[in-house]
Amino acid sequence: MTITAAADGSALGNPGPNGWAWYIDDERWAAGGSPHGTNNQGELQAVLELLRATAGTDETLVIECDSRYVIDSVTKWMPGWKRRGWRKSDGGPVLNRELLEGIDEAMRGRDVTFSWVKGHAGHPLNEAADERANAAARAYQRGEEPRRGPGFLSASDAGAALAGAAAFAAPAIASTPQPAAQPAAPAAAPLWAEASDLLDGLDGPAASVPIELHLTLTAAEHARLQDRADAQGISLEEALRRLI
Repeated sequence: MTITAAADGSALGNPGPNGWAWYIDDERWAAGGSPHGTNNQGELQAVLELLRATAGTDETLVIECDSRYVIDSVTKWMPGWKRRGWRKSDGGPVLNRELLEGIDEAMRGRDVTFSWVKGHAGHPLNEAADERANAAARAYQRGEEPRRGPGFLSASDAGAALAGAAAFAAPAIASTPQPAAQPAAPAAAPLWAEASDLLDGLDGPAASVPIELHLTLTAAEHARLQDRADAQGISLEEALRRLI
């Protein structure tokens, strides 16, 4: 299986408020940035963050970039820079060394290829990444927190969450007949019963499952799902249902 993703960066003023983003699809993307940086730094950071996000997968990763600098740095120039102790052929220090070293480390043992695409030319993944990187840079320009995106939730992550939901399922509580002279005591409800009111109105046989799933997600998984729900304009409960 192959994962194809776009990585892009943006810097207002170059240098200036800086943004980066990677994009696979509407449910798997991330963005960020800093108050000050260059466009090249944003481009490299996007690649590094994509590699880190997908580190737990064994699929081939194809990274679409509109930056020749990024592609040539990683695929052509890096071996020589490393041999010379991260020095260029003229003896000067390599710019953005920390980011490049991070990419070099993150690529080890991975099947990663780069594909150049022309920016602002209608490539769907590139356009989506560019839009999110620019939005992040503008958020930093305004002094606001950018939209981070849902991140990368692999099939194995979703499967683990569902397995946890199944293990959490509470058994039904049987009622016990009471003597006629005394009123029957109400049966005790599961601890999560009150929270299940959040699911009122949802259709389908899986409607009662997301609350258990919600309670078994880790904080990081919960945050990614909340971002995913916000990005799609749906409730957290609906996003949980779609995992099932």
